[in-house]
Amino acid sequence: MTPPSPSAIAARRRAFRELHAAGCFVLPNPWDAGSARYLASLGFKALASTSSGFAWSHARADGAMARDAVLAHLREIVAATELPVNADFESGYGATPRDVAASVRLAVATGVAGLSIEDSTGDPARPIHDLAGALARLRAAREAIDEAGGDTLLVGRAENFLHGRPDLADTIARLRAYAEAGADCLYAPGIHSRDDIAAIVAAVAPKPVNLLVGATSAFTLADIAALGVRRVSVGGALARSAWGGFMRAAQALAEQGSFDGFAGAASGAELDALMRD
Repeated sequence: MTPPSPSAIAARRRAFRELHAAGCFVLPNPWDAGSARYLASLGFKALASTSSGFAWSHARADGAMARDAVLAHLREIVAATELPVNADFESGYGATPRDVAASVRLAVATGVAGLSIEDSTGDPARPIHDLAGALARLRAAREAIDEAGGDTLLVGRAENFLHGRPDLADTIARLRAYAEAGADCLYAPGIHSRDDIAAIVAAVAPKPVNLLVGATSAFTLADIAALGVRRVSVGGALARSAWGGFMRAAQALAEQGSFDGFAGAASGAELDALMRD
């Protein structure tokens, strides 16, 4: 796969920003170049990486991949299609704000159109950075993006609801602070109720909000759009769905000697045609 030219990257970044200006779009999450290619064939307007899906494909747990491996993965996803790519850049791959800035500069150089910085620490005893520390890290990311031209979209993530802290007031306070610190889009994964979603959208308006839908939901995309959400991502859900089919087929083979799990498998000829350059 050939890396896109600088002019192509700039065009993707402009298109990505335009998607956030109005309406609501789905940002599906491939875990490798092949899944990215297939999603592009369905007509999606942009893609996002998934840290969990990528890690599982390398026999690692979510969060266990080294920065260099993640950067190489982002380059691969960016080169796989002509779509803008938003990077799941976890907490910025740096112990200090200066380290985060260095990592963000490398991420921008992969050609991504956007990247997210979350406020989780990776430490179960202290799962969320204090607000001052989280802001210093986000500001460092903002400065690194601006130094590179400023056209890469920055997403600020508040991780409370994913780490046993379902505090809506604190989450909103953090998202507002991240917006003031330079985040272009705000994201609180783990928010599910209509009231909570609406409250976050109102609190950070007019900046766009990303909603994670990682499981079956009572909401339709039209419902989500009506709440004012600008974009919907699915995290590792597509990767988990693929793993689910694989695991069921493999378990039937191992435990029952049955090949029934291959029913509904994709056509090899269709996949070859899709992947052929």
